[in-house]
Amino acid sequence: MQKFPMTAPGLQRLEEELRQLKGVERPSIIRQIAEARAHGDLSENAEYHAARERQSFIEGRIAELEEVIGSAEVIDISQLSGEHVKFGAVVRLVDEESDREASYQIVGLHEADIKLGRLSITSPLAKALIGKKVGESVSVPAPGGDRSYEILEIRFS
Repeated sequence: MQKFPMTAPGLQRLEEELRQLKGVERPSIIRQIAEARAHGDLSENAEYHAARERQSFIEGRIAELEEVIGSAEVIDISQLSGEHVKFGAVVRLVDEESDREASYQIVGLHEADIKLGRLSITSPLAKALIGKKVGESVSVPAPGGDRSYEILEIRFS
């Protein structure tokens, strides 16, 4: 089984989602299906079909989360330090063209959320940043042409 790097908070978020799905969502959808069945003819029962579709989604997500959690390799970022960008680092960058600053933490594939500043280690930007130091520039291919970023700060927190 392939192991995936993940931060401890990322693993906790996935475990909480799994608990929510198993403890709240699954029992709720089972009740909804039973209630819809009680309404009679299932062939034209939209509530029943919607509940079954939702149940299918929930069961699929539970299976996916169990697999991801089982293959997670938790990296304790509190034990990391150094001058180079690596997994777990929070990197503050400036876009050399627009002068816009942004901060991203480099995290595992399954915990990435760009809106929350969590950048997947498999993303082109993270791949370009790995191994670089403060003051260095990286060029990243983007749909509108290559983008260049300068590393302003690297911290592990």
